[in-house]
Amino acid sequence: MPIINIVLVEPQIPQNTGNVARTCAVTGARLHLVGPMGFAVDDKKLKRAGLDYWHHLDITYYQSLTEFFEKNQGPYFYFTSKGPRRHVDAVYPDGSYLVFGREDAGLPEALLAAHPKSCVRMPMRRGERCLNLSNAVAVGVYEVLRQWDFADLETHGQLTNYEWSEDVQ
Repeated sequence: MPIINIVLVEPQIPQNTGNVARTCAVTGARLHLVGPMGFAVDDKKLKRAGLDYWHHLDITYYQSLTEFFEKNQGPYFYFTSKGPRRHVDAVYPDGSYLVFGREDAGLPEALLAAHPKSCVRMPMRRGERCLNLSNAVAVGVYEVLRQWDFADLETHGQLTNYEWSEDVQ
């Protein structure tokens, strides 16, 4: 099964991280949390949003972005509202790292400027605020999975008390 790595750099809102954890749990993505974080992992808000999924996660914690880069080799895709190309135009190989910044500040501009070909953005209306972090992660993850034809994921659901007609399948 191909691997997607989701990287949250200095997340500040526990509910967002909980929602991202849930997305990782249902898709099999690995989660990397880079500190310092704006909350403790046992935060009640985090628990409500996603801690019940924590046992399904492959999760790694880092003290800093420097430590993260020392321990991982990429390829990296930096999701930013400042990116020069659309996220759907990138090709994501197995083992890709989708890197997302703080809710209030995004990723450091020095990092983005050093890797312009790896910066991608989700199209949005001019002048509007960015997508919520957990929504942006979900959009990014599912674009990668779409490109991989949803490898190893269940793509057809079943009704509980009825059967689908033949013309649906």
